[in-house]
Amino acid sequence: MSVTLLVADAVWSNIESTGSVTEEQLSVLHLLFGKNLEKATRIIDKRGVKKISGLPSGRSIFQVVGESQKREEYLCFPGDYCGCYSFFYDVVSRGEQQCCKHQLAARLASSLGTYSEIEVSDEHLALMLSKI
Repeated sequence: MSVTLLVADAVWSNIESTGSVTEEQLSVLHLLFGKNLEKATRIIDKRGVKKISGLPSGRSIFQVVGESQKREEYLCFPGDYCGCYSFFYDVVSRGEQQCCKHQLAARLASSLGTYSEIEVSDEHLALMLSKI
């Protein structure tokens, strides 16, 4: 794991423990993630993060609205995957970013508890995941 992600994980843990974010924590995250953090906070401000949980298993994935005119929704696991173009291009292919704005939005919303929650059957969640 990179130093960037270790520092970010420490900040996420502090945010989760208090349920709030300080200016200092935002500054550290901005230093680590730059413009992607700014875009992620705009997504959160627009209530663009949903946590979709399967029942009865409790397994979950986040659905994050994009900022484009199309307002596409991307399924993502905050630490591992996003279905957006930027994830594949900037994170996976070029390695220029640690994560995309959708992953950051999901992680920050999860840490703060500022997401909409949707419950679906495990079968429906499996169907959603099969389309990734």
